[in-house]
Amino acid sequence: MEPQSLFSGFCSNSITPLYRNPQNPLSSSPPSLSFPCFNQSKHQVSFEMQYFLSSQRLRSVRRLLCKNSVEKVSNLVSEKEGSKSWVKRKRLAVFVSGGGSNFRSINQACIEGFVNGDVVVLVTNKHACGGAQYARDKGIPVILFPKTKDEPDGLSPDDLVKVLREFEVDFILLAGYLKLIPAELIRAYSRSIFNIHPSLLPSFGGKGYYGMKVHKAVIASGARYSGATIHFVDEHYDTGRILAQKIVPVLANDTAEELATRVLREEHKLYVEVTTALCEDRIVWREDGVPLIQSKENPEEYY
Repeated sequence: MEPQSLFSGFCSNSITPLYRNPQNPLSSSPPSLSFPCFNQSKHQVSFEMQYFLSSQRLRSVRRLLCKNSVEKVSNLVSEKEGSKSWVKRKRLAVFVSGGGSNFRSINQACIEGFVNGDVVVLVTNKHACGGAQYARDKGIPVILFPKTKDEPDGLSPDDLVKVLREFEVDFILLAGYLKLIPAELIRAYSRSIFNIHPSLLPSFGGKGYYGMKVHKAVIASGARYSGATIHFVDEHYDTGRILAQKIVPVLANDTAEELATRVLREEHKLYVEVTTALCEDRIVWREDGVPLIQSKENPEEYY
C-alpha cells in the first residue's frame, strides 16, 4: 500500500508569483478574482482582500502572513487580471537535537530551488550533534539553546528571541528538537513555529513519545496505520493545530526499526512540501481555527 499525502506541490528557485492562471500561462492571476490593495516593505507584507468560496464547507478563509514574527491576518483573495503578486524569499531557522535528516532535506530543497526560502540559522541543544556539524559544513550559523550544565554557552530564551530577530527569521522549523519550546519564543513567533512528529497525532504524541519509542508503541498497540504529522507549536508537547499528515501502513511483521525507516522517508517529503507552502504564503485559516494549505495548482482547493 502506498503512503498517501494530504497535499503536494513545489515552487521555483526564485521569488515566485502567488497564483498561476491555467488559461494564460504568462499571467500569475486567476481570472475571477480581484486585488484592490497591495503594500510591501522590508518589514511587512499586507493584503486587504476578500474571497468568496462556492463550497459551503469553506465560507471564509483567512490568510496568515508573517514578517519578523509579527502576525498579519487578512481576508483571502487574489489580484486583478494581468497584475502580479510576488512572494518574498523567506528566512528559516531550524532546530535539531540529533542527526538532522529532516533539516538536511529542507536545506537541500532550498539550495535546489524547490523552496522559496533559505535556512539562515540552526539552533541546537547539542553542539556536537550531526545536524550542527552539517550546518557548520554548509556555512550556516549554529546557536546553542538552552543554557544547561552540559551546554554552559547556551542562550537564555530572551537572548534567543533577540538573536532570531537579528537574523530576520520568518519561520521556525523543529526537526527532531527534543526540548520544550519556551513561552517567550512562542509569543514572539505566534503561529510561525512548526514541528514534525513520527505518528498520526493526536495518537502516540506528548511528553516521552519521541524517536523509536513512538514506533514501538504503535506496533504494540496493533494500529494498522502510522505516519507523520506537521503541526503548529504551542506551550505543550505535540498539542498544536495539525497542518498536514502523511499516512504509512504498519505491516504485519514490522519491527520498530523497519517502520521508523519508512515513516522517516515520508517525513522528508512532507516537511519539504509544507515548507514550500509556508514560503509561498499558502497557509490559510478556516473560520473555526483549523489551518489549511492552499493548492498551488488550483487556488480554490484546500487540503
